[in-house]
Amino acid sequence: MLRFTKDHEWIRLDGDVATVGITDHAQEALGDVVFVDLPEAGREVTEGEAVAVVESVKAASDVYAPVAGRIVESNAKLAEDPALVNSAATTDGWFFKLSGVSAASVEALMDEAAYAAFLETI
Repeated sequence: MLRFTKDHEWIRLDGDVATVGITDHAQEALGDVVFVDLPEAGREVTEGEAVAVVESVKAASDVYAPVAGRIVESNAKLAEDPALVNSAATTDGWFFKLSGVSAASVEALMDEAAYAAFLETI
């Protein structure tokens, strides 16, 4: 089950590892993604911390950690093919994985219906 932030990140918790990426809305707003700067494994991050950068033909944007945890993996495929963010934002276009994530902190984020309602307000 995906959860969402107001900064347009999504997070999916599988056991004690969470996968993070940007939403379809975010990738559409950015346009064609041409580069991503991903975090190093082992880095401890706090909720709301800028962790990665995504660059498109239009702009560069930070990608924030939706919850606190430790980076355990970055998506190496994005370095070779940043356009995966555009073609598969919520699947193969993920940015990084976090361990040590609190399930309660993920549950506290918006579900799909709440995120859709949020999008209507911006």
